[in-house]
Amino acid sequence: MRIITYNVNGIRGAIKKGFLDWLKTDPADIICLQEIKANKEDVPAAELKEAGYDVFSFSAQKKGYSGVAILTRIQPDNVQYGNGIMQSDAEGRVIRADFGDITLVNAYFPSGTSGDDRQTYKYQWLDEFFEYLNVLRTTRPRLVICGDYNICHKAIDIHDPVRNKNYTGFLPEERAWMDKLYCNGYIDSFREFNQEPHQYTWWSAWGTARANNKGWRIDYITVTEPLKDRLKHAEILPQILHSDHCPMYMEMK
Repeated sequence: MRIITYNVNGIRGAIKKGFLDWLKTDPADIICLQEIKANKEDVPAAELKEAGYDVFSFSAQKKGYSGVAILTRIQPDNVQYGNGIMQSDAEGRVIRADFGDITLVNAYFPSGTSGDDRQTYKYQWLDEFFEYLNVLRTTRPRLVICGDYNICHKAIDIHDPVRNKNYTGFLPEERAWMDKLYCNGYIDSFREFNQEPHQYTWWSAWGTARANNKGWRIDYITVTEPLKDRLKHAEILPQILHSDHCPMYMEMK
């Protein structure tokens, strides 16, 4: 099973930059998208089907905001839209699909960049999502959690940890949440295969950040402990240029 997570920063904008042509190269069996910025009726299902993928999308109530989607070549046994938490669901942040004994959760974490109120909500969302995952894995223990987490976990995951130590996405409380996640039976699939620095999934659109690889690793594919032995490979794909993010790829048995 080949899985990609990718914040496309607007699916319609990504399509204008060659996203559909990329899909036709068969990059993965399942592609989890975040920040699609499109209502269900505006997601081009026919074009995605022509490229080889069925699409299941969950949009925010606010037009042109947030939203997640799962593109898949494998028919899911079950799809759940949202995680049952009112504000998160209103913002279109979580979609779940079951494939046999594997449950895939695709999530777009809040960013906190627009002010203190949103940072406070980010902490609330993190606590609620952690509880959601822990309840889910009591009946579905083999979880794959894809998404734009909007958090750099460690200093190795950000180009300038000193200057960015007081910025949302690299705050101590956010990083502590990641510590909690990975100390409670969850695994950062990318770091199972790559311990090198300068591996990023997002770059500021300002200046030459991407050209100079001054980025942040904020997109993850996390798996629960029962799937650790199935992991085969994981990598970041910075050469894919439809967004200010790039895809992350994981393969497992």
